[in-house]
Amino acid sequence: MQRNVYPNIEHLSQGFADFAATTLQNTLAHRSKATLVVPGGNTPRHYLPELAKHRLPWDRITVTLSDERWVDVTDEQSNEHLVKKYLMAHLPANTPFVGLKTQHNSPFSAIDEIHQRLNSLPLPLSLTVLGLGEDGHIASLFPGMNSDLLSAHHCVAVAPPIAPSPRISLSLAMLAGSEQIALVVTGKAKRRLLDQLNVHPDPKKLPLIWLLQHANTALTVFETNNVN
Repeated sequence: MQRNVYPNIEHLSQGFADFAATTLQNTLAHRSKATLVVPGGNTPRHYLPELAKHRLPWDRITVTLSDERWVDVTDEQSNEHLVKKYLMAHLPANTPFVGLKTQHNSPFSAIDEIHQRLNSLPLPLSLTVLGLGEDGHIASLFPGMNSDLLSAHHCVAVAPPIAPSPRISLSLAMLAGSEQIALVVTGKAKRRLLDQLNVHPDPKKLPLIWLLQHANTALTVFETNNVN
């Protein structure tokens, strides 16, 4: 991991946005199209608007999600809702977006359709942005999941033990194949987890460790204790 520490969320957001814009520009220098994967959660509310300020050829950059809760896309808990509010609303109208939610009653019955959507993206993924849970989960890949089962499709359906709704997530193989991966970490507990994993890689195979073991690139980490 290449760790970049910032004094506050504002500086982190600026540093991340500069990195993401440069990464996407580098991709577009040798490919006609790029794919940007972004997460949900609270922290993207800070850094996605900063990224939107960069003047990029957004019509050549397809935006999609790392994971999604199985709720209506207008729901406040929907990652698509968040990304459209804090990123897409600030980008040109012709910026391509591919959501993960379908009309199926369950993500478990939507795997094939979502796989096809993801397969239509410009691949490999150019830049994947992830958050980190205090339990070590990334996207909606949680501790205790069998990583061997995550590569059959580009996505995997998940029923977290403590969550109000099931979820869909990009698979470990899909994430690991990204050209660049950024991990945004805020708060002391999550930073301590990174410190521990640097010294003692977790023997229980936390999803973050799975990614570190299989990724095609080093993870670029943006972190701060101060999230205000």
